[in-house]
Amino acid sequence: MGYPTTISVALAAGSVLALSVVDTLKGYALLDWLRAPEIDAPPLPGLWGEVAHRVYRVLRLKDREIEHERLRLNQFLSGIEASPNGVMLLDATEHITWISSVAADHFGLDPQRDLAQRVTNLIRVPAFVQYLAAGDYRDPVHLPMPRGGQGRLSVVVRPYGDGLRLVLSQDITERDRAEAMRRDFVANVSHEIRTPLTVLHGFIETMNNLPLTEVERKRVLDLMNQQTERMQVLVSDLLTLATIEGSPHPTANTWMVVADLFSRLENDARGLSKGRHPLRFVLDEGSADVELAGVESEWLSAMGNLVSNAVRYTPEGSAIDVRWRLLPEGGAEFAVMDQGIGIDAEHLPRLTERFYRVDGSRSRETGGTGLGLSIVKHVIQRHGGDLRVTSEKGKGSTFTLVVPAARVRVRAAERTV
Repeated sequence: MGYPTTISVALAAGSVLALSVVDTLKGYALLDWLRAPEIDAPPLPGLWGEVAHRVYRVLRLKDREIEHERLRLNQFLSGIEASPNGVMLLDATEHITWISSVAADHFGLDPQRDLAQRVTNLIRVPAFVQYLAAGDYRDPVHLPMPRGGQGRLSVVVRPYGDGLRLVLSQDITERDRAEAMRRDFVANVSHEIRTPLTVLHGFIETMNNLPLTEVERKRVLDLMNQQTERMQVLVSDLLTLATIEGSPHPTANTWMVVADLFSRLENDARGLSKGRHPLRFVLDEGSADVELAGVESEWLSAMGNLVSNAVRYTPEGSAIDVRWRLLPEGGAEFAVMDQGIGIDAEHLPRLTERFYRVDGSRSRETGGTGLGLSIVKHVIQRHGGDLRVTSEKGKGSTFTLVVPAARVRVRAAERTV
C-alpha cells in the first residue's frame, strides 16, 4: 500500500509544479506585454487573462483621457494663436517652452527652433532684459522691435505656476502713430486758429488806439475780413472732415448725373481762376448719360478740392485739364491735370495727412487749410475708390479719383408717353 501512495504524491507534486510553471509563463507573458502595452493584450486563459483584460481596459481609458487632454491643449493653443497679441511661455529658468507665431514675429524668433532656448540669449534688448530681471511687472515695458524690425512693442510679464512666466506682447506701432497724429492735429488746429486771431487782435488794438484815416481804416477792415474768412474756411473743413469720418459708408442707391457735377465744378473753377488759366473740362464719349452713386455733397467736396488746388498752385497762363472717363471694367476715373509747380517724390506719401504742407507759406498765401486732400482721401475711400497722385517737380501734377464699378451706371433713357 505504501508504494502506490508515494506514486500519487509524486504525481500530485508534479502536477502542481507543472501548473506553477505554466502559471509563471503566463505571468511572464503578461509582464512582456506590460513592457509594450501599445499592442492588444495576450489571449491568456484564467486569472491572468482576466488581469490582462482589466489592465488593458485601464490603459486604453488612460490613453483616451490623454488624447482628450491633448486635443484640449491644442485647441487652447490654437485659440492663443488666433489672438492679435503675442504669447510666450517661460519656465522657471527663463527658457522658452512655447511661443505663438505672433510673438515669434514680434521678437524675430523661430517658434520651433528656438524652443528650450534661454529667452535673454535671443532677445537682448536692454530694456527687456532689465524688465525681466527686475521682477516688477505692474506696468508694461515699451521697446523697439528686436532684430531690426520696424515699430514698437508693448511687453508685459505675468507670473504663474511655480516660477513660470507668461510674456505678452502687443504691436503698438499704429497706436503710437495715431497718438502722434492726434497730438499734431491738436497742435496744428491751435496754430492755424491762433494766427488769424492774433492778427485780428492786433488790428482791433490798432483801431482802438490809433487815429486812422478812412483809407487806413478800410484797409485794416479788409485784412480783418480776410482773416475771418480764413478761420471760417478752416472751421468748415474741420466740420466736413469730422462729419465724413463719423458717418457710415454711403449706400449705392442715390444717383447723380456726372454732367451736372461737371458743370458746377467748371463754374466754380472759372470763378476762382478769374481768367488766369486755360481751363478744359472734358467728359469722354459715352459719359454724357453716366450717373454716379453716393453722397453728392461729398463728391463735390472731393472733386472741388482737387480742382481748386490745381487753380491755386498752377502759375498764371498754365493750362488745367479736368477729365472724366469710363474704364473698361465698368468703373471710372476723375482726373485733374495741371502744369503747376509739381511735388517732390518724398512728399507724395504724406500729402493726405491733415495739415501736411509741402510749402506752408505758399499754402497759406493761396488760402489753403491743409485739410483738402485729407477730405478727398476720406471721401473716395468711403465710396470704395482710390486716390492716385503722380507728380514731378517743375512739371505739374495729376490727381486721379478711381471710382469702382458699383458706383457708376449709364442712365436709362427716359420713357416718353
